[in-house]
Amino acid sequence: MAAAREVRENIYGKDIYVRGLIEFSNICRNNCYYCGIRKDNRKIQRYRLTPEEILYCAREGYSLGFRTFVLQGGEDRPFIEEHMEEIIRTIKKEFPDCAVTLSVGEWDRERYQCWREAGADRYLLRHETAVDEHYRRLHPPEMLLEKRKNCLYTLRELGYEVGAGMMIGSPAQTAEHLLADIRFLQELEPHMIGVGPFLAHADTPFAEMENGSLEMTCILLGVLRLLFPKVLLPATTALATIAPDGREKGLLAGANVVMPNLSPPAVRKKYALYNNKVFCGAESAQEIERLKKRVEEIGYRIVTERGDSRVGT
Repeated sequence: MAAAREVRENIYGKDIYVRGLIEFSNICRNNCYYCGIRKDNRKIQRYRLTPEEILYCAREGYSLGFRTFVLQGGEDRPFIEEHMEEIIRTIKKEFPDCAVTLSVGEWDRERYQCWREAGADRYLLRHETAVDEHYRRLHPPEMLLEKRKNCLYTLRELGYEVGAGMMIGSPAQTAEHLLADIRFLQELEPHMIGVGPFLAHADTPFAEMENGSLEMTCILLGVLRLLFPKVLLPATTALATIAPDGREKGLLAGANVVMPNLSPPAVRKKYALYNNKVFCGAESAQEIERLKKRVEEIGYRIVTERGDSRVGT
């Protein structure tokens, strides 16, 4: 951990970048076995923000100092196909000094290129596991690891800052699986790597599975910082969910990004990927001052800038 902090501080200093997270829809066509917003979860209350509501969130975030917006949702295909390009163009026109990050799943090259030309800067698409057999344990048969990897390579070719990553402690995961993940990341050379502990959701096939651990996640964050010195590493909401000081421990393990929630308060609880997801307090964008204080207490500082990756520089 100490070595990871030293490496991170040599490149990024004491700066911690913030991203304004807008979870615009919990409607998803996929049926991933671990995910609370999976298609077959009949207990969840579905929602979808309008383009105007998304823009309102971005405006509020800008006034709070955010200079990156992360548009994240399930694979809500009708809405995304109809509105995403114009949403990107509108945000980039109104806030030209901001970065737009997308996290909306698997699409074809033409769609990714369209969004890139509209102004999207970054794309988050966690591969979850780099081993085909393990991928099939986590996903239904129609979802293919090869397709997921191809999407990541396509995004990189199109000039996005690309983020991959995996769950730590997911069902049937072994140390060999994690080694394969690292080898894949070395091949991909992403700009961002998102890792967080697996957390079970009560209304999924993995409801009774044991959660991943805070300790192992932090170990992986430290390893990733040493292996990928210039990458952007978030201290995820899952870390803050698994332990009250999880976010801070992630930052002390080498992470340098946090993503407070800019979604309307009325829908935050509905974007429940796992049990007991935190969405208020320091996880709320509106309480950025509380987050700043907690980060300062461990010797770092929140900065309000785009926070581009140093990979490739």
